[in-house]
Amino acid sequence: MTQDSTHALDHVDQALVHALQIAPRAGWARIGAALGMDAVTVARRWNRLTDTGAAWISCHPAPAMATSGQGCLAFVEVDCANGRLLSVARELAEERHVSAVAHVSGDRDLLLTVMAPDQVALTRWVTHRLGSMDGIVTTRTHLASTVYAEGSRWRLRALDGDQISRLTAEEVVGPDAPAFPLTALDHRLVAALSVDGRATYRALADACEVSADTVRRRMSRLFAAGMVQTRCEVARPLSQWPVSVYLWGQVAPGDLRAVSAQVTGMREVRLCAGVISRHNLKLVAWVRSLDDAQRFEVRLTERVPGLTVADRAVALWPMKLNGHLLDERGYRVGAVPLDVSGLPHV
Repeated sequence: MTQDSTHALDHVDQALVHALQIAPRAGWARIGAALGMDAVTVARRWNRLTDTGAAWISCHPAPAMATSGQGCLAFVEVDCANGRLLSVARELAEERHVSAVAHVSGDRDLLLTVMAPDQVALTRWVTHRLGSMDGIVTTRTHLASTVYAEGSRWRLRALDGDQISRLTAEEVVGPDAPAFPLTALDHRLVAALSVDGRATYRALADACEVSADTVRRRMSRLFAAGMVQTRCEVARPLSQWPVSVYLWGQVAPGDLRAVSAQVTGMREVRLCAGVISRHNLKLVAWVRSLDDAQRFEVRLTERVPGLTVADRAVALWPMKLNGHLLDERGYRVGAVPLDVSGLPHV
């Protein structure tokens, strides 16, 4: 069940979502204290938001996992046969290593975000699985190099400075421990957390068939090393930024890091990643309207003269985001656990 997409979040719900964007797994007492509310009320509010698909909390592998040599990220463009787009998209959305699926405007039908343990596994999946899937005409794969920013940094900005300070005081900012080889248990934990980023230690222990103490220790190590990232999402119509824009740009190789720092300073930007392809930078931004999409591009090029925007697209239907399935309006209707430990045999 979803609520009417014309309804906006009230100021309390906006504050609650913003608080959980800062501290996704914080206890309700801590969240309530920052908002000036009791724990029972904020928990009830959150349950209503999740029950209607208006907001949710997920967990996904962080860039540190790839930089430690335990995965690679790719953006795959898919062209579909006439009349087969929906069936192909739904089939791909059920793949545990496909974290995002979007039907987009422009020169491709679908955009996928794919996680793989290595380039060999990715190549095998693209050539054999996608290459043999009925309804797919052609694909193009673009490898990500460095992810400079991702969606967990995006905020509603409903809290004041004091509230933000109270919530950030206990949050870990950046990795404070080295990356390490993930075990099978770590991958099971990430998969369970990807469906419910606020799952309790007890619930995770039951799902993974280990003790709650073991779960607590493994999760503490994962988060300390910055290998996973938990984030709170909100249905796009309720964010007042309902349009997702994809931009591909060209930057002088030596300026890529500096340009990316300028780009990620813009509020609208949700993703900024270097890519090894015909273009070397990919951006995803949330904007207020189609007109605002063009205004955003103007602001972007004025702010970052070293960036040339070479291609652009708009999400017509973001069908899957970070493992969570969305309806045509952007409300959550389900989830597929994320799994980067391996790809299905093909």
